[in-house]
Amino acid sequence: MATAPLGYVALHLHAHLPFVRHPEFEDFLEEDWLYEAISETYLPLLRVFDRATDEGIPFRVSLTMSPPLVAMLRDDLLMGRYAKRLDKLCELADKEVHRTRNDPTFQGLARHYRHEFNELRSLFQDRYHRDLVAAFRRLEEAGRLELLTCGATHGFLPLMQQYPEAVRAQIAVAATHHRRHFGKDPVGIWLPECGYFPGLEAALAEQNIRYFFVDTHGVTDATPRPRYGVYAPIYTPSGPAAFARDPESSMQVWSAESGYPGDPDYREFYRDVGWDLDFEDVKDYVQPTGARKNVGIKYFRITGKTAHKEPYSPQRAAERAASHAGNFMHNREKQIEHLAGHMPGVRPIVVSPYDAELYGHWWYEGPQFIDYLIRKTAYDQQVFKLATPADYLRENPEQQLATPPFCSWGAGGYAGVWLDGSNDWIYRHLHKAAERMIALARDVRQPTPLEERALNQAARELLLAQSSDWAFIMKTGTMVEYAIRRTKEHVLRFTRLHDQLRAGQIDEGWLGHVEGKDNLFPEIDYRVYQPR
Repeated sequence: MATAPLGYVALHLHAHLPFVRHPEFEDFLEEDWLYEAISETYLPLLRVFDRATDEGIPFRVSLTMSPPLVAMLRDDLLMGRYAKRLDKLCELADKEVHRTRNDPTFQGLARHYRHEFNELRSLFQDRYHRDLVAAFRRLEEAGRLELLTCGATHGFLPLMQQYPEAVRAQIAVAATHHRRHFGKDPVGIWLPECGYFPGLEAALAEQNIRYFFVDTHGVTDATPRPRYGVYAPIYTPSGPAAFARDPESSMQVWSAESGYPGDPDYREFYRDVGWDLDFEDVKDYVQPTGARKNVGIKYFRITGKTAHKEPYSPQRAAERAASHAGNFMHNREKQIEHLAGHMPGVRPIVVSPYDAELYGHWWYEGPQFIDYLIRKTAYDQQVFKLATPADYLRENPEQQLATPPFCSWGAGGYAGVWLDGSNDWIYRHLHKAAERMIALARDVRQPTPLEERALNQAARELLLAQSSDWAFIMKTGTMVEYAIRRTKEHVLRFTRLHDQLRAGQIDEGWLGHVEGKDNLFPEIDYRVYQPR
């Protein structure tokens, strides 16, 4: 008979992408963010979770599915485009097998990619019938995953706190969207960028959300100081519990210097045949303009801090992933044994949250690592069990009451990533739009059907403008032009809708065009912005 575990490990994956959908263009570069994430992260993770479930291996993992991501994964236009993208990948892999037929160094790798892409296509088309949201929902219903929501458009909530209605809308719209797609209240939420401010939990409690995550200092600096640090949650004044990131387990994966993904045997992210091959070999698979881009076939391993890269070996990398999974498990055993000795009568929880896209997209072997970790945890140790935060609260309902400080998991721990000289210009526009949206919701109580459509679309445009992704991109310097354009477009559309509503002159043709373009949240009700 198995002994009761000394503690818990909560593995959480935060799956989110900004809403990028451009029906007006046949091919749009930023849509690749979604297509790459499906091929490299979401389908490989589903394959791992489904295989373990089919084999009866016990595991519990929590996963954010942000509303913009769910909306894109349920969009027929985008899924049709992704299916074509997968066909092109399979076609390119076939050509690579032929091109390398006399090259013993890369022939095996070309065959590896051909097999991988054909398997992904079979999963997407035949097993999941192009509906990955339903596949994740089935895993939750099977008791393997715990699915969380996020802010409606991943808006950074601490910088909205002077407009409680705007904060409430980000959370309420997300919760309604989650119920629509997953058939139940979200038990937990990933606050966008782990951005918290005191009092925020009241809006979570309104939606029956029982817990959220903060970065380490969100609990260690709480008031009063929590007795067990980050190794037990705290209840906030309105009820929902805060779980804090464990720095030790995070560092083992995240660290650029010592983290697992930097191992020299793993696949090198930055060497892709889209850039390496002769243009004639890849011209049909890069941008229509002829500009090169990553296409998903990478033949080299990290090797080390050197421009010279050695050929990649999938078998060798898989062995490293198994070794690293064993090391991660061993370190959690020792960590929990130590904590249990210092927390008498309390079972500690080690919370390990990561961006889901790390696993597969940035770290190609990441899904294999999770597969090995699930299996080893189930069969090779008895010190801890994989559990979700809701599991922990059910089994350990009594916790300390405290209030976290304003915090985030961005660099510096506060708002510096989303509010600095590169992006601060956006907030005067976002704040004015929020004021106007709240006023519209207050003033227009009995709209005509056309006015209601315009009000609901105004709410969508405001939410899309508030996405923290745009400020983040401006700060980090990648695709800045696109982020600026998106912010301006949504604010300008919102302003035009606002002015038309105030003037009583709604351009129905233009409204229909915008509804077709920014089409997420079909269930939205602008009244969510009405002041209390």
